[in-house]
Amino acid sequence: MQLDNSLISHLEKLARLQLTDAESAHFANDLNNILKMVDKISELDTSGIKPLAYPVELEPDTRVDETGNHFSQKEALQNAPKHNDTFFQVPKIID
Repeated sequence: MQLDNSLISHLEKLARLQLTDAESAHFANDLNNILKMVDKISELDTSGIKPLAYPVELEPDTRVDETGNHFSQKEALQNAPKHNDTFFQVPKIID
């Protein structure tokens, strides 16, 4: 795949850039080199290689869920600056 000026111009608009002609030519050259490298990688035979989700297989570090000490509703609201005996009251931030 080769990049042309129209595609570079489109990418320039998407990225909200204002490139000079020299910068556009430079980026087109760089992007073409990247695409050539990707094409080279795609030529490799990977039929015998299983896909990886993670490069290193790790067991998840999990723990057992255990219940602990809980505050009653009255205790939880005790230090709240504003409450209505049921809920915390906070300033409205969205109209």
